[in-house]
Amino acid sequence: MSKIDFDQKIDRSGTYSLKYDARQRLFGREDAIPLWVADMDFVAPEAVTRALTVRAEHPLYGYSEYPAALYQATQEWFLRRHHWHIATEHILICPGVVPSLHATIMALTEKHEQVIAQPPVYFPFFSAVTETQRELVVNPLVLVDDYYQMNFDQLAEQAASGAKMLLLCSPHNPGGRVWSEAELQKLLDIARQHQLIILSDEIHADLVFTGNKHIPLASLAKDVPIVTAVSASKTFNIAGLGMSMLIVPDSEHKKAIESVFNSWHVSAANPFSIEATIAAYRHGDDWLEQLLVYLQQSYEWVKQFFAVHLPKIRVLPLQSTYLIWLDCQALLLNDKQLRTFFVQQAGVAMNPGVMFGDAGSGFMRMNIAAPRSVIEQACQQIITAWENMQ
Repeated sequence: MSKIDFDQKIDRSGTYSLKYDARQRLFGREDAIPLWVADMDFVAPEAVTRALTVRAEHPLYGYSEYPAALYQATQEWFLRRHHWHIATEHILICPGVVPSLHATIMALTEKHEQVIAQPPVYFPFFSAVTETQRELVVNPLVLVDDYYQMNFDQLAEQAASGAKMLLLCSPHNPGGRVWSEAELQKLLDIARQHQLIILSDEIHADLVFTGNKHIPLASLAKDVPIVTAVSASKTFNIAGLGMSMLIVPDSEHKKAIESVFNSWHVSAANPFSIEATIAAYRHGDDWLEQLLVYLQQSYEWVKQFFAVHLPKIRVLPLQSTYLIWLDCQALLLNDKQLRTFFVQQAGVAMNPGVMFGDAGSGFMRMNIAAPRSVIEQACQQIITAWENMQ
């Protein structure tokens, strides 16, 4: 495969891009460099674009069903990339991971039952619990030597006290952790002991850097009720097409989740999401390998840049995702001041850490899935803005 030019700048104006077109509404200025919502400013794999073009040339866009090729491509991808055997009957195709969180919680827990989240964590975890009238229980991660760790003792106490489900983010967003097999096994031991259901969001499973290995939680145990959320969306920059999958080995659990989706009368069965996912999983390996190299180089550049020019901003280690977790506590700004500084003074739009729970206070999340020149410009603007404040 030819070399992908990830340095190429793509004009996204006129494409109704949330990342770009919502800047004025969400950040108060339309010229801020958008390093926030988790999509990439890189072209999707050529095979995906080609598959979509071929399908678009057929002038009928009616109702679709899920072909065997979609299941097969998914199974082959996870076997090839993660050594995980997935049975066809365990796959439930869904219209996105966030709706899947809601549907799974509604299907497998009752109102007012306790559901555990581990902040700082992807913020829809919180709303998926509270908006379904369940009780949110927090099991905050602990930052040790710049790496987040789980508080297993507290988690075991919460499970023993009656919590019904744990929402696991693996790999972790926004902390960038890839959980080790030892950590996952300890988690499974707690789940076994207390009949805890685990909903594992593994949407970033493919975006893991050299020296780390993502292990699908469900590949480690068949005696623990695990529901796994996966998707090609983050991996191949096709989130706007709206397709994800739940892997649900328990047939009764799968039936219950499917019933919730059926009651909503929503489906991911549109012809374009089907074609894109098949093409990505069949032909996206080389593109992904090049992407991972580029992202890791961008991370190393950002880490070195702040270490030299503004060490008060600590760049935490990144094992996975393209989302850097910046520890800005040494700037001595509160969360409102941090947001104002980055947006108004520096002209850089990022996600405030407090969005990910109280444990994210003093942090910012930076999306580095953009051409290196854009990342360099954003970082330089941050340095310049800080110097002008002194």
